[in-house]
Formats: sequence, C-alpha cells, structure tokens
Amino acid sequence: MQLSRRQILAAVAASAAGSAWAQPGQWPERPIQLLIPYPPGGSTDLIARPLSIKLQERLGQPVVLDYKPGAGGTVASQAAARAKPDGHTFIMVLAAHAINASLYPKLPYDTRKDFAPVSLVANLPLLASGSPSLKARSIAELIAEAKANPGKITYGSAGNGNTSHLAVEYFASVAGIKLSHVPYKGSAPMVNAMLAGEVQLSFDSASTSLPHVQSGRLHGLAVTGNTRLPMIANVPTMAQAGLPGFVVNGWYAVLAPAGTPAAIVERMSREIAAVVAQPEIRAQLEAGGYQLVGSTPAALDTHIDAEIERWAKVVKDSGARID
Repeated sequence: MQLSRRQILAAVAASAAGSAWAQPGQWPERPIQLLIPYPPGGSTDLIARPLSIKLQERLGQPVVLDYKPGAGGTVASQAAARAKPDGHTFIMVLAAHAINASLYPKLPYDTRKDFAPVSLVANLPLLASGSPSLKARSIAELIAEAKANPGKITYGSAGNGNTSHLAVEYFASVAGIKLSHVPYKGSAPMVNAMLAGEVQLSFDSASTSLPHVQSGRLHGLAVTGNTRLPMIANVPTMAQAGLPGFVVNGWYAVLAPAGTPAAIVERMSREIAAVVAQPEIRAQLEAGGYQLVGSTPAALDTHIDAEIERWAKVVKDSGARID
C-alpha cells in the first residue's frame, strides 16, 4: 500500500511525539529524593512519610526520604542547595530554616537565593509539656517555680536554633524567667529524655508529644497556637494560660534547589496540594495536630520572608547565637 504525503507526515509527527515522551525530560524520570533535616521518628518524619507515599502514587516514581540530621537542619539544607536542580531533589524544611538565617553568622548557603519555594505543607502548634520530674502542672505554676529557682528547670529541644529551642527562650523572656537548655538531635530523642525525666520541660511539636500527654506520661501545660487542640481540649492556649499574644507555630514546607524548572516546581506544588486535600490524609495528620495547607510557591515565598523577619527579632532579643 502506497501512503500519501499527508499520511507520511502524520506518521512522522506521531513518531516524533512518541519519541519526545520517551526521551529524558519527561519529569520525573527516576526516583525523587526528599531530604529530611532531622532523624526518623520526629514530627517531620510523621508528615513526610504519608506525603511521600501519596506523591509516589501520583507521580509514578518512588519518593525516597533521605535523612540528613545535624546543625539545626543546615546539613540537609546545604545538601539541597548544592543538588542538581533537575526536579529530582527536594527538601522538607521547618521553621528552623527561617530561624537559621539570623541565628548562624555564616551559613554555607543563602536562605533566600539558593532555594525555590514549592509548597507550605502544614502548620503545627507546639505543645508545652512537663516531664514526670516537673512539679508544675500549669503555666502559672511553671513561672512561679522558675522564679523561685532561677536556671534550675531544664528544658529539652530538638536542637540548637530549632523552633523548640527559641520558642522556650521567647517564653522565658516574656515571662521574665531563666531556664536551662539541653539540646538533642531531633524531637524523638528529646521526647525520650522527657519521658525518662532527664529534662523537665519542652515546647515540642504537638504531633510527637501529643500521644504522651494523652496517655498521662507527660503533663500538658499549654498549646502555642491560637486555638486549643480538639484531642486535648483540656489543655489551654498560652493566651488562656495567662500570656496573651504568645503564638508560635511550627511549619513544614517543601523547597527545591534554586534553578529547578518552574514547570516542575508548579507541578510538585499542585501534587502536594492534591495530596493534603485527600480525606484519609487529612484525617491521619489532623489527628496529630497538623493544620494542612498545601500552598502555592508564591504564598510560601511570602511566608518565608515574614518568618525570617519575625525570628530575627526573637534571636536578637534572646541573645541566642550559634558559631
């Protein structure tokens, strides 16, 4: 059978289209790496795991969690900043990402220029709780005990410069008290230290401390968000506990290396928004206190700018600094 010129051109066009689809450049071409700045078992892990599973289903490639803890999240951030911007490396950052911009005198990357905002995944209030070794059962009692014993009450954090560190320094400044800081390498080891009575106080991500407050192993003192958490409705907000205006939320966002194609950034942003809108994901994560968002890249960009400015003041006022 002899083909007409039109049929030949149509066949060539179809072949070219098929080849273009099969050639490199159709994202994602291979597994995606999602860098995690803290060890497994912490609040970042609790949201990153279900997110990665659902993203894998939607993108058709594995989304592999790569844990790179250390130096308040800067180890993972440096790795992300240096990664090839081809859409196969992302990082989930926390509020510490914005804090580190003023906490460290010299970072091995530029917080604003070396990353492309993708999506604000969720907010999460902190849960102020006491260990079995803390006598205080309320914020008022905690402040009174701390004033009577300056520097004697110890508090744990997920690391120097972490939100769980500076939130307590902010609290101590507002309350006019002095507390002693004991940093750990992530929320999980810090919570274990709390349960063992090694430290007496923490302002931890609600997701990791919540089960222990619910079980009675830790004493819930207050939540740092605007509203109480439904699953521990007996625990007041900081404002209700006597510190009006005290609101601190942790947050979880996905970034890409600067230079990642805008089309890939936008696609990943849409996929994340679609995942966090799924009823089963919302039910799972909201039970842990997460307030799901799934923002646009532009909205995350604005959020990070505001957080950098906000925490710069807290760092300055607290005198915190890491060399």
